[in-house]
Amino acid sequence: MESAFDGDDTRLDDLCRNLRLACSYHPSIAQVCRKLGINRPQFNKYLSGATRPSAHTLQRICDFFGVEPHEIVLPHTRFTQILSVRPATRAPAPAADGKGYIAHLERLQQQTRSSLDKYLGFYFEYYYSMAFPGSVLRSLFYLQQRDDGVRYRRIERLSHLGQRTSGFRCRYLGMALHLNERIFLLDYESLTGNELTQTILYPTYKSRVNNLTGLKIGVSASDRREPACARVVMQYLGHSIDVRGALRQCGLLSPEDTSIDPDVLRRIDNRQHGGDYHFLGLPF
Repeated sequence: MESAFDGDDTRLDDLCRNLRLACSYHPSIAQVCRKLGINRPQFNKYLSGATRPSAHTLQRICDFFGVEPHEIVLPHTRFTQILSVRPATRAPAPAADGKGYIAHLERLQQQTRSSLDKYLGFYFEYYYSMAFPGSVLRSLFYLQQRDDGVRYRRIERLSHLGQRTSGFRCRYLGMALHLNERIFLLDYESLTGNELTQTILYPTYKSRVNNLTGLKIGVSASDRREPACARVVMQYLGHSIDVRGALRQCGLLSPEDTSIDPDVLRRIDNRQHGGDYHFLGLPF
């Protein structure tokens, strides 16, 4: 029973108009349906308002268009403003031989997805902020199994905990691969489309996941946008958590904040150790 907006015809009307607008950024509705894996007659019902998408289907649609479920049901004028400040999504031209870069990544995902099963769930991610030097950034990370591979979301709040101002919020969407005893994470900032980030983690050989460590390379969110590398710790929270409560704990922290595990703080220290010629991650 598809009833995401039962009893709210105004939100349903805005959803229909917003869906049609989002589709206009793509070559055709037929292509959108193919990429979503939703048959055209069913999708037409969503566009017309004849049928309401379920919460699961709505999440798939929002992931495809790079918006949040609460955004796609906003008043149409507000949603138009949101899309106008984000880069238009354009479908890439298919590779001539049918074996483009995306096809290679999809093959790797299918080969490695089962080896990531024990890592699925929520994490707090810790590293020294690239935009606010000297501050530790705690963000929320969610790794989940999807039909097309292992995907994740990462939410960052670039404001100091306890401040009334909301600051900036970044949402990263990415894919995970487990290759030759290392976990590779590749994501992009979905709200602005102006950044790619790669993280490489050491796996754990214990039956229970606790902490994962590695290195992250990305771009500072400051005006200078410096490329930067930092040590990172992923602190496992579990399969089911209070997401709102966890998000309230995310943001910029002082290294003296007692809520940070001292061992975590030690392993995200970006100073060189022992005369290393390269910047190395610190395994647990």
